[in-house]
Amino acid sequence: MTRLLALFFAMMTCYPIAPARADADADMARAALRSGEILPLTRILQTVASQYEGDVIDVELERDDGIWKYEIKLLLPTESVAKLEYDARNATLLKSKGRGLESARKR
Repeated sequence: MTRLLALFFAMMTCYPIAPARADADADMARAALRSGEILPLTRILQTVASQYEGDVIDVELERDDGIWKYEIKLLLPTESVAKLEYDARNATLLKSKGRGLESARKR
């Protein structure tokens, strides 16, 4: 019995459950995109490029309290990293933080 439990726990560590959750999250995001609930990532990236100088180094799509948000990490020309949060429905900038972010803002 102990050997059977050890084998079970070994199998559980080899096959984590996280990919199933990632698939479910991807399915939810696809459905939100198809229904028009969120804008495509390309639209958000165009908005970022029109507002700030720098290179996008990370993007996350999250649903927080029923609201979809794109979280963008931007490598600024000053070599610092800024975090930007956009409403996924309309590309409105909700939050921004980072040292040197104002100087990277396009006018």
